[in-house]
Amino acid sequence: MWGWQGRGALGSAVVLALLLAGCASKTTNRAPVEERGAQTSTGEAVTSSAAAPVAPAKPLPGAENAGKPGYYTVKPGDTLIRIGLETGQNWRDLVRWNNLDNPNLIEVGQVLRVVPPGATVTESGAVTRPVGAAVVTPVPAGSTRANGTATATVTPAPAPAPAAAAPSDDDPGFMWPTSGALLAGFDEAKNKGLDLAGKAGDPVLAAADGRVVYAGAGLRGYGNLIILKHNNTFLTAYAHNQLLLVKEDQAVRKGQKIAEMGNSDADRVKLHFEIRRQGKPVDPTRYLPAR
Repeated sequence: MWGWQGRGALGSAVVLALLLAGCASKTTNRAPVEERGAQTSTGEAVTSSAAAPVAPAKPLPGAENAGKPGYYTVKPGDTLIRIGLETGQNWRDLVRWNNLDNPNLIEVGQVLRVVPPGATVTESGAVTRPVGAAVVTPVPAGSTRANGTATATVTPAPAPAPAAAAPSDDDPGFMWPTSGALLAGFDEAKNKGLDLAGKAGDPVLAAADGRVVYAGAGLRGYGNLIILKHNNTFLTAYAHNQLLLVKEDQAVRKGQKIAEMGNSDADRVKLHFEIRRQGKPVDPTRYLPAR
C-alpha cells in the first residue's frame, strides 16, 4: 500500500517539475526597453537623442565695430571708469556716446565708442575732431580789391561752443603733486606711475589745470581716486587718498589742493600718481620738472 502511494507521490512531483520546466522554457531573455519617439510620416522613428536646433546667439551691442579705430571691446573685469582711464575719456561721455541706460551693466565682448561722434583717429592714435568747412560769402556787386578785381569774403564756419573752448593738446606744464620722496618709479608692466611718500593728511595738489572726470573709490587697486582731464591728450590720476576734496565735473587750477594723502587700498600711506597720454600710461618724470 505504501509503495503505491509513494510511487504516486513521486509521479506527481515529476509531473509538477516537468510543468515548471515547460513554463521556464517559454520565459526567454527579454530585449532591453528602448524608448521610441514619434514616427515621421514615412514611418521612421525619431529618437529622443536628436538635438534640437540651437538659435544663433544674439550679437552683442557694437559688435560690427570690433577692431575699428576709436572703439573698445570690453574685457573681463572692465568698468566704464577703467575704460575711461585706459582711453583718456570721461566715463560720463562714454555713457552718452554709447546710449547706455545703465553704466554699471556692460558685457564682455561688447564694443564701445571711445571717441566723440564724428571724430577720427589717426595712425598715431591721436583723436581729430571734425572742423567746420569754410563758408564762402559772395561779395555784393561793385565790391573790388585795390587793384580793381572783384573779391569774395571767406568766413570760417562757426565751430560748436565746446570745440571753440577746447584746450590745447600740448603738454599742459605739469608740476609735482606732492613733495614726498619717490618710493617707486614708473614701470609699464608693474607700476603705471610714481609712488610718492608722505604722511596721512598731506596735501595732494593738481599737477595742472583741468577738470575732474572721476572722484570716488570704484576702481579696484586705486582706493580713493581722482582723475583729472587736462586736454584732449592728457589725464592725471591721484590714488590711495584718505579724503577727496573735489567732485566730478569741477574745474581745478594747477597747484590746487584736491585731496589728502592716505593709504586706501594700499599697504602704506602714499600717493600713486599717473600721467596718461591718450589713455596710455607714460613715465611722469618725462613731463615733471627736475627736482
